[in-house]
Amino acid sequence: MIRMSFAKSRLKPYPKTERSRRRIPLRAKVLDALGELSAREGTLFPSADGGRIDIDKFRSREWAPALKAAGLPHRRIYDMRHTFATWSLAAGMSIFTLSRRMGTSVQMIDRTYGHLAQDAEDQDRGLLDVYDAANGGTGHAVGTQIEEPAAS
Repeated sequence: MIRMSFAKSRLKPYPKTERSRRRIPLRAKVLDALGELSAREGTLFPSADGGRIDIDKFRSREWAPALKAAGLPHRRIYDMRHTFATWSLAAGMSIFTLSRRMGTSVQMIDRTYGHLAQDAEDQDRGLLDVYDAANGGTGHAVGTQIEEPAAS
């Protein structure tokens, strides 16, 4: 969990408010990559001199040249947020869960990315079919009992 951030030349507690705190599950390949890094001076991704990265210099010295070298059109670092949202929906994450991870509303996720969840109905149907199969195909509502017809 990220507990502090460095902005405007000062280290500050993160997040700004208790409400803005959120948990992001890290994929196995991210955890593997992080395990290979050595943090220096409490900085997970140090600059070349071992200090903290200056985001403005990072954009011009590292980010833009890396995109160019990869043959990708220029994009903002912030656009990676959209990549995360798109990949999350493609992987089947619910819009509700995604909204919690990104710290925004379900309505905003639906308005911005809803068109990307085109197979949501098929996925939901599959989840319900699995639920039905696990419960003997009864499909009864949680917390209710199915009454058997009276014997005659």
